[in-house]
Amino acid sequence: MVEATLESIPVKRPKPTRKNPQGICLDKGYDYDNVRDLVKEFGYTAHIKARGEEAPAIKRQAGFKARRWVVERTHSWMNRFRRILTRWEKKARNYLALLHLVCAVITYRCSGLLG
Repeated sequence: MVEATLESIPVKRPKPTRKNPQGICLDKGYDYDNVRDLVKEFGYTAHIKARGEEAPAIKRQAGFKARRWVVERTHSWMNRFRRILTRWEKKARNYLALLHLVCAVITYRCSGLLG
């Protein structure tokens, strides 16, 4: 699916060159040689955290926090809203409206306007 994903990028990207390389950040699930080769074929520089790399770093360094990707963190915040976690609405429009409301609340909280 990596190839299909890289082919379907809808935003026009600048052509990667040696002077201006294009990077792509991937998580531990993509830590395979064939994925690295495919990403290189498309002209990107892969930034992939190796499997098992974070756990020893947490034990070694005091105050080291595991890096959470923005999407994973946001999904975690969305799961705190019970109405979104378990879908009770019968109509998709109502569920989508609640989803938009939750995203608005999360954005408002992150903006720092609450104090």
